[in-house]
Amino acid sequence: MIRKHAFVRRTAGVAAAGAVALVLAGCGGDDGSGSAGHGGHDATSASSSASQGKHNAADVAFAQGMIPHHRQAVEMAGLAPDRARSTQVKRLAAAIEKAQDPEIETLSGWLTSWNEDAPAEGAMDHSAHGMAGMMTAEDMSGLENASGKAFDTAFLEMMIKHHEGAVEMARTEQADGAFGPATKLAGQIVTAQGAEIEQMNTLLGRD
Repeated sequence: MIRKHAFVRRTAGVAAAGAVALVLAGCGGDDGSGSAGHGGHDATSASSSASQGKHNAADVAFAQGMIPHHRQAVEMAGLAPDRARSTQVKRLAAAIEKAQDPEIETLSGWLTSWNEDAPAEGAMDHSAHGMAGMMTAEDMSGLENASGKAFDTAFLEMMIKHHEGAVEMARTEQADGAFGPATKLAGQIVTAQGAEIEQMNTLLGRD
């Protein structure tokens, strides 16, 4: 009987140890599944807080870069009503202005909420010139001085290059960003401006 009780105690001990091991293994699995280094036991809470406002350096760079990029596109579009000959070019310019003006406000609002600097109005300075697709001062001056068919061609060629730069920036945000609304906006830019690039190539007779 003594041996039987000892055997029962040993069996219970092994079972308890196994249960503890399983619990610890489960905790380890939770830690491993916590994304972006949020670590652990409350992955749902971490995910929720991330969707509500977590951001990283890529999100800041995206917003700070896209604001002057959009502003220049809006400036280019604003030249079309008085200079373009093609009704399709005028409509495209109006659509670009209508889409990108509100996005500038959205991007500026994010930067303010993150306590980051938003590019000042009219900040088409040296910091923006190295950005993908940005026009130089000479490019903009040439567009301002063009009219009719010459304007239409120059506008479409320049805006294609401009859009391609925006799409490149947006894809970088999709790959590297952490702020859900910013990566979502980046996806919308890729889709919308990609479609406009196709439209502009068609207007130029490239398709």
